[in-house]
Amino acid sequence: MSKILILGAHGATAQIVIDRLLAETQADLVLYLRHAARLNRYQTNPRVTLIEGNAQDVSALTAAMADVDVVYSNLGGVQLATFTQAIIAAMRATGRTRLIFYSALGALHEVPGQFGQWNEQAIKAYLPGFRESAKLLAAQPEINATQLRPAWLTDKDEIDYELTGAGEPFKGTEVSRQSVADFIVKLIKNPSLYPHDSLGLNKPHSDGDQPAWL
Repeated sequence: MSKILILGAHGATAQIVIDRLLAETQADLVLYLRHAARLNRYQTNPRVTLIEGNAQDVSALTAAMADVDVVYSNLGGVQLATFTQAIIAAMRATGRTRLIFYSALGALHEVPGQFGQWNEQAIKAYLPGFRESAKLLAAQPEINATQLRPAWLTDKDEIDYELTGAGEPFKGTEVSRQSVADFIVKLIKNPSLYPHDSLGLNKPHSDGDQPAWL
């Protein structure tokens, strides 16, 4: 039986992943978030451990991941690079090696054309954290990280996505959280997939100068 640590477990995509893992696997889940009361609905589930902690606290992260098989980071925000440094330190301290890391389109300067220019301005405050995190993880060959670079997220009730590799131009403008969660669940079920990789996720045929719903 595997054990999965989910950092930033209150995130919308993370909660979809949690519910699917509980329904589709026998994995035990360690849910790490700033305010654990937000996920009190899982408190009585014997397969779930709730941990309230700061993502910059290396000691707390180290304790949380001591015996897990996979670390899934759903963290974000302007402090992402600082969080990534803490994750790396905790993984090195515990000898954990498998990381699924939620990044964003633009992290590799891979979004072409007018949409790429629009995206640079739309998430200007956050891109430095994603880009620095990508560099930090690339410098840790002992950590097998799969980084996910989803397009702009929607709450559509659909699973419809395609992948682009690290060396390919990004496609599309949007993708559903359900789709991103589906891919994360696949990786958790089969951690040997996409080792040391960075993948773009988008809904096919959603190209444009910006997401259609804006």
